[in-house]
Amino acid sequence: MKLHQLAAAAFAATLLGGCAIVASPTTGLLYTKVQGPITTGSGTNTSKTGQACATNILGLISTGDASIDAAKKAGGITTVSSVDHDSTMVLMVYGQFCTVVKGN
Repeated sequence: MKLHQLAAAAFAATLLGGCAIVASPTTGLLYTKVQGPITTGSGTNTSKTGQACATNILGLISTGDASIDAAKKAGGITTVSSVDHDSTMVLMVYGQFCTVVKGN
């Protein structure tokens, strides 16, 4: 009977142990809010910025479109100068990854 209890506890811990983790150069256990580069294009004169995000809750539910194309569309950008990311994580329960595009 104790083997069944141990197996049930391990199974429950696996199910309840979901974590919302985002791509980030560094991750804090309690809180993460970092920005970082993805790529650089040609030109430094930028007049527009577009952002597109994807969200994760408990590592169980993920939604959103954080693609470069979605960020370009959000900012009305046709020529990309740079692409960066913005990552946020709170208590490994909520995570958000945003792609930030700058250009014209």
